[in-house]
Amino acid sequence: MRWHLLSQLARSDRRVRELTRLLGQPQSLVSYHLGKLQAGRLVSMRRSSADRRDTYYSLDLTRCGELLAATGAALHPGLRFVPPTPAEHPAQVTARARVLFLCTGNSARSQMAEAFAQHLAGAAIDAHSAGSRPKPLHPNAVAVMREHDIDIEGRTSKHLDQFTDQPFDYVISLCDRVREVCPNFPGHSEFAHWSIADPAAEGGDDAQTFSAFQRTAADVRTRVAFLLHIIEYNQPTQRAD
Repeated sequence: MRWHLLSQLARSDRRVRELTRLLGQPQSLVSYHLGKLQAGRLVSMRRSSADRRDTYYSLDLTRCGELLAATGAALHPGLRFVPPTPAEHPAQVTARARVLFLCTGNSARSQMAEAFAQHLAGAAIDAHSAGSRPKPLHPNAVAVMREHDIDIEGRTSKHLDQFTDQPFDYVISLCDRVREVCPNFPGHSEFAHWSIADPAAEGGDDAQTFSAFQRTAADVRTRVAFLLHIIEYNQPTQRAD
């Protein structure tokens, strides 16, 4: 049961009712095993920003890799493995893939994801971003991306309607609200959801707000790096340009 939960959460953040449906198991049993995974710090949870009655569960892929590596070493020294850090050693994507990142304002999270994808994969990724209610790029998003040596100043926010008639290999929502209104796209897009809080909505003074943007950028960079490994793994099935 826990392995099936990890497998589902490895590709997308999920709500309990979604996991219950996907695994065909009662909610009480799913919740019990999610609790065990939380206790092991493999899974975290956060309230949905779209509906506070909902809770999204996320898998810490970095910690999962560290524990799998430690398990091999504990079993036999010859199985010792040091997993690479995806953000420092991105996948070698060769088949061009189209990716669309979505959030509500297209002012921070999805812009970061688009820029990280372009930075880590270069021309191998045709990355775009958009929002359901676009607003100007947040200055803190520009500042934190400069800390990653990426300049996004001057980029404009776009409405997701601009892309609804275009096919994408991957559509990633980074906002609980935009997930609820995400349209269908032509073709056979693979959808995933990353439940990431809006750093501009966390409150506090300027230093605390900027720190929230730094944490968000780090989270997005890690998630994009792992996404590139999925794209690399699926390369034989990618649509040719």
